[in-house]
Amino acid sequence: MKKAELVNAIAEKGGYSKKDAEKALNAVIDSITDVLVAGDKITLVGFGTFKTKENPERTGRNPQTKESIVIPAKTVPVFKPGQTLKDAVNK
Repeated sequence: MKKAELVNAIAEKGGYSKKDAEKALNAVIDSITDVLVAGDKITLVGFGTFKTKENPERTGRNPQTKESIVIPAKTVPVFKPGQTLKDAVNK
């Protein structure tokens, strides 16, 4: 599903205009992004948790040249689904 399709689904299920549904979706995405950038986490009970994870610096290998390279440390966003969401998907 693409963003436009998600906006249509939100508009249909919520009885909103497509314009209002898109504003709401953008506000949710921006809010989640702001919280993750600040280093906090968001827990939506029944849905899941958005948080960040630190990946430490490590040594890798270039598969073409077999040369060792250093892969720098970075912070990545992760999502852990809640039990309600897991149950709904596995019905």
